[in-house]
Amino acid sequence: MDHPLVRESPAPRDRALAPVTNADRNLVVVNPAAGQHDTERVLRLLAGAFSVRHAGFDVVETGGPGDAVRFAREAAAQGYRAVVAVGGDGTVAEVIAGLAGTGVPLGIVPKGTGNQVAFNLGIPRGVEAAVDVVVNGVAAPMDLGQVIGGRYFAVAAGTGWDAAIVHLATRELKDRWGFGAYVYAALRVGITPPTTRYTITADGETLEMDASVVLTANMGLIVSNPPALNMRISPTGNHRDGKLDVCILAPRNAPHAARMAWRMYRRRFGGDDRMIYLQAREVTVESDPPVFTETDGEPLGETPLRVRSVPGGIDVLVRR
Repeated sequence: MDHPLVRESPAPRDRALAPVTNADRNLVVVNPAAGQHDTERVLRLLAGAFSVRHAGFDVVETGGPGDAVRFAREAAAQGYRAVVAVGGDGTVAEVIAGLAGTGVPLGIVPKGTGNQVAFNLGIPRGVEAAVDVVVNGVAAPMDLGQVIGGRYFAVAAGTGWDAAIVHLATRELKDRWGFGAYVYAALRVGITPPTTRYTITADGETLEMDASVVLTANMGLIVSNPPALNMRISPTGNHRDGKLDVCILAPRNAPHAARMAWRMYRRRFGGDDRMIYLQAREVTVESDPPVFTETDGEPLGETPLRVRSVPGGIDVLVRR
């Protein structure tokens, strides 16, 4: 599990005779494809940040989809103190899939394009500060969402406009433009907001309507770069309330969609009957015709989308 740039951190003098076990160590899972960062430089910064805090660590790099899930699952079985995802929301989602239900906490060093999970949790951008949260923070329970029979998600699962943006913002565009890939995709899709006939069932109650977006959110914010453009998804979004927020947006046209976005930015959720918000523990979204779906910024497939809340599904290392 070692990387050639990583050296084991020396034990503090007063603990030199204490046995070192995995319970004293953190597994650091690095996605070298995440964001637009120099991986070798990030590894050096990680090594220095853990070492100066006398915190034991091992490093592994992912080589493709599913690696982070496997690394996290193996680390939990081997008794590591925590598993640290170094990458974007896709890497975080895979580590969550490996850790959910194990009791081993998740740490995050945000190095991706979106970093929605980290910023919703108040985890800082810099490597040094993020590692300090991993080493000196506290493990706090966090709700998860789960596609029934499939993957977990931390931020949201969505269909329609939201998912079309994710499918359009390809890895090539994100590598080239960073967060700008999402801005480009949003403008492309937003010129003519798609409208689909949805059947939405939330905790047994059914609603049918035409809409552009149906989002089932576990977290409350959509975070932007620059942070001044951060936007609240729903009036009650909270990753510790045991529920998903169902956000349904049905703009008449592009100008109306822009006004909706402005209202959300200003946190004025009332006064527009085409902005609908529900809370539920289990949600099914069907559409005619089928449309794209996504979870945490990663393409999923097409509708129907069936999701549920998993209260306290994972512990996350956050600031004290």
